Amino acid sequence: MKIKSILNDQRVVLTLLTVALFIFFGLQNPATLTVIGLAQLCVLSIGHLNLAVGRMAAISALVAGASYQYWGLSLVQGAVLGVLAGALLGAITGWIIVKSQVNAFIVTLAMDFALLGLVTFIYVTFTGATAAFTTKPDGMDFWRSKSLGDICLGPICGPSAIPMMLMPAIVCLILVGFMYSKTRLGRELLSTGSNLRAAKLSGIPTENRVLTAHIFSGALAGIGGLMLAYTNGSFTAAIGSQVMLPSFLGPVLGGTLLAGGAVAVLGTFIGTMLTLVIRQGLSVQGIGLETLNIALGLVLLAALSVGQIQKMFASFKMRAKK
Repeated sequence: MKIKSILNDQRVVLTLLTVALFIFFGLQNPATLTVIGLAQLCVLSIGHLNLAVGRMAAISALVAGASYQYWGLSLVQGAVLGVLAGALLGAITGWIIVKSQVNAFIVTLAMDFALLGLVTFIYVTFTGATAAFTTKPDGMDFWRSKSLGDICLGPICGPSAIPMMLMPAIVCLILVGFMYSKTRLGRELLSTGSNLRAAKLSGIPTENRVLTAHIFSGALAGIGGLMLAYTNGSFTAAIGSQVMLPSFLGPVLGGTLLAGGAVAVLGTFIGTMLTLVIRQGLSVQGIGLETLNIALGLVLLAALSVGQIQKMFASFKMRAKK
């Protein structure tokens, strides 16, 4: 009975499945998409979507890359500017949604197209045919290629299997998890997503919470964009172009509700790992990019359908009892 109760826990089953596939396919670092997934999770918590999450990541990387190449800033200074750029874009998006009362889907879709044109224009204008900022600040290669095995306290070194780029993702997971589980702000964000009218009647400043969620989303997207750029070794216009679908897959597979009101921060990490395992496994089998995207779309559709299927079977059982 104890084993049965454990296997009935979705998180346990998902973890076991992910670990098994992880070992089978030899998955690499899931850090970047985990942070992008957290960016999506923040707006999902209030029942919104952020279709511009990839372009926000691209703008943040662009700002950081330009600061390294033209202003000679340090790694940390450029990274701070990049994250602030992402947060600013999130704030603008949230403000438009609050003031116009237009659905977040429409606003973020429009923002995605606007930022796509802006990113392309800036790269072509300032870099020409290369469409990339190539200056690498001191310390960038350390985060790109080193692991905890290179960090030693005397004769004791960390595990070489854990890349340094995983550390920012872990920090983001801890901070976002703490916010939603332990702080009043996190509870108010979830209440806003669960029932907007009830949240207003209980005194929660729902408009401010919508703005806050989008600011967090933009900032986390910015961190993800910087991680992508550091991993690639350059700042290009293509950064963030392939992350929109994975940004939904991680949180949704992990247990975050699209309707808002419930999030699964650790589940986002597990769901992201499962997504990457599927992607890696299909790639190993020689599946093309188009078929791969179809497969990931079907996985997302199946994940979204699980709740409705469970309700349907529960309804059938109730009718059978009657």
